[in-house]
Amino acid sequence: MKYKEWLQEWLKNYVKISAKQRTVSRYTEISNDHLIPSLGEYELQSLSPMILQKYISELLECGNLKTGYGLSSSSVNSIITVIQSSLNVAFNLGFMTERVGDKLKRPKANEKSVECFSVEEQRVIEKAVLSDNRRHMFGVFLCLYSGLRIGELLALEWSDIDFVNCTLSVTKTCFDGKDANGVFGRITDKPKTQSSCRIVPLPKQIMPLLKEVKKSSEYFFVISKGETGLLVRTYQRNFKSLLKRLNIAPRGFHALRHTFATRAIECGMDVKTLSEILGHKNPTVTLNRYAHSLMEHKKDMMNRLGKLCGLS
Repeated sequence: MKYKEWLQEWLKNYVKISAKQRTVSRYTEISNDHLIPSLGEYELQSLSPMILQKYISELLECGNLKTGYGLSSSSVNSIITVIQSSLNVAFNLGFMTERVGDKLKRPKANEKSVECFSVEEQRVIEKAVLSDNRRHMFGVFLCLYSGLRIGELLALEWSDIDFVNCTLSVTKTCFDGKDANGVFGRITDKPKTQSSCRIVPLPKQIMPLLKEVKKSSEYFFVISKGETGLLVRTYQRNFKSLLKRLNIAPRGFHALRHTFATRAIECGMDVKTLSEILGHKNPTVTLNRYAHSLMEHKKDMMNRLGKLCGLS
């Protein structure tokens, strides 16, 4: 059996029935765009560790289909995950006599720096979105005080907001991709992990603002009258344009989540509480990601202690 034939079988009979929709969409995209064109004609038994490792090196050098340059380590690691998962199932079913996927060497992932907005930049952003006639831009403000991911934000419904108890329920997320019929659009799914399903307490000061937004729109996010389902990429572009208009250095939408976490640490929030609000798997993830902010907070607390001792 050729690898391209096995990939189709694997996606249909193993991935689609057990994985979340986003994973199915991503694995299908990787298979169609990368694996089938490059490795599809190989017989399963002829796929050796050397052939696969050479392919991985090529991805790092010139694997970007749009630019012709190399793919990032994280993108290559995603492709390796599909290779390993598909070939391991093939091995378990007896189509291969060796676990070749397990012998692959993954490229070292580059640790992304945590980017957040300064207090001054945050104030400028807040003022701009609160005065913006496009009511869906209020979501930027909400992220600064809840730490939501963009997919969680755009999947919100008014029923997720508890105005009495000042809380927000995260029960779903969304992403841009192709559905089962191959039609591109916004797809709503369950959050990626169990810990991502959570209840987020909101500052009581922003509840009146949320009520005002609700008055002007039947839906939480609306493009124009009667039209919902704002694409993730559209909202990202809107945010990028906002920063450009405000003369603020460009940062990804995720910087809003990092900003929330940084401000929370600066206000003295403990790591466990912050971890639960962010929907991290455990406090260790939060600790590792925001170690620098935590150290700065500790230094500030120690300096305050020093002043109490009368030290100059």
